[in-house]
Amino acid sequence: MKATVIGLGLIGGSFALSLKDNALCERVTGIEHSEKSAQRALELGLVDAIVTLDEALAESDLIVLATPVDTLPILATKILNRLRPDQILMDMGSTKQELCEVTMMHPHRGRLVATHPMWGTENSGPEAAVHGAFKGRTVVICDRHLSDDDAAEQVEKIYRTLGMPIRYMSAEEQDMHCAYVSHISHITSFALALTVLEKEREEEHIFDLAGGGFESTVRLAKSLPQTWAPIFLENKYNILDVLREHIHQLQIMRRMIERDDREGLMEAMQRANKIRDILK
Repeated sequence: MKATVIGLGLIGGSFALSLKDNALCERVTGIEHSEKSAQRALELGLVDAIVTLDEALAESDLIVLATPVDTLPILATKILNRLRPDQILMDMGSTKQELCEVTMMHPHRGRLVATHPMWGTENSGPEAAVHGAFKGRTVVICDRHLSDDDAAEQVEKIYRTLGMPIRYMSAEEQDMHCAYVSHISHITSFALALTVLEKEREEEHIFDLAGGGFESTVRLAKSLPQTWAPIFLENKYNILDVLREHIHQLQIMRRMIERDDREGLMEAMQRANKIRDILK
């Protein structure tokens, strides 16, 4: 099998490495709009060659979309328009509803497999790509019934070879769940970083006291804005719903602190501690 990965940053670059490391493809090529990133991807051995979209459509059995989520619907449609019946298109975006809605009635919709591997770091660019990135991480396949069986089975085989448990959801379910377990974490991290940076204007030594707790909490604030702004806007209604609940919980804790409500704080934190039973 020959594959082309479009977008050779953290996710696309790591996936290209995984295809090569696991001998899933005899040739892995890439498409990257940045010449600098394209050259770096070649230097790092993420892909065997940089190609054009025309070349990818002519020679690749599998085309992988790993670009920002706001580019996916148009790019997927453009590729589906030219895809052969024996080729497969898959995406790796963090949001799915718009992509699946835009492509739902396309005559070649069956060749698209909509996926979201639940892995990432705060790093970006070809240098962020790592070997073995996806092992043990869950991947969500959305609206599987809309994909041709042979296309879905091939993508499932790839993910299973990478050691990834597979979950199946509708696009709507996926976006809602990701708002809770992924997207809100990034918003909170960005907001906390902005809060402390604002305070740092008054207190120049505040970062001298920053410890491991602060570093782990704001780690995600290092993430690429070009990646996350589109995600927040693509999934805005789910994220707004989560934000309302998050702000509500913050207000409850604020009122307990204002009232010196030690018992209430202890009870709230003990309930929060139950997350240990889920995230072991």
